[in-house]
Amino acid sequence: MAEMVKFYGSRGSPFSNRVNVALKLKGVEYKYYEEDLKNKSASLLKYNPIHKKVPTFVHNEKPLAESLVILEYIDETWKTHPILPQHPYERAQARFWSRFIEDKVVPTAWKAFWVKEERKKALEEVSEYLEILEKELKGRYFGGESIGLVDITGNFIAQWIPAVQELVGVEILTEAKFPKLCKWSHDFATHPVIKEVSPSKEELIALFKSRLNTTN
Repeated sequence: MAEMVKFYGSRGSPFSNRVNVALKLKGVEYKYYEEDLKNKSASLLKYNPIHKKVPTFVHNEKPLAESLVILEYIDETWKTHPILPQHPYERAQARFWSRFIEDKVVPTAWKAFWVKEERKKALEEVSEYLEILEKELKGRYFGGESIGLVDITGNFIAQWIPAVQELVGVEILTEAKFPKLCKWSHDFATHPVIKEVSPSKEELIALFKSRLNTTN
């Protein structure tokens, strides 16, 4: 089984981490290949010739790219621990909020951290987006009492934002402004499966610090 499922990723990528989380939650055996994004492997380029990015997922030699596409495929292929709701409306809602995080929160937070000339506007925008998510969060997780698609997509908020904001000194996610999101973030990051497959906050800080030093 391990050779039937292959996954090419990067330890510091929240998009790769989503796939790791989903596979572990479902108990799927797989072979993981850590990619050097500055020197990509021939296998990665073979399986993902269009985007040439991680994550790249291969099942029975059939490749898939794009983390949200991969997550849905994993959920439809392995039925244990469903990450999408069964009801069509709830499934559609989960897809909507996942895209909201992907299209709005991630790029805007990234600008706030790394693009100084756009920081003020980006901080205002990402704060508005997080306020919307704060109101949307009704239970322990976005998926109810168990981790679902929106939670996994939101790993960037729960794990990457706290690490990077500590490193660059830009506050985005604070308990004073977003108490529910902060509690969700803690519950998600300390879940046994998430802890097992995710980089620690210290590891992420060290990773981005090294990238900063490289670019300076």
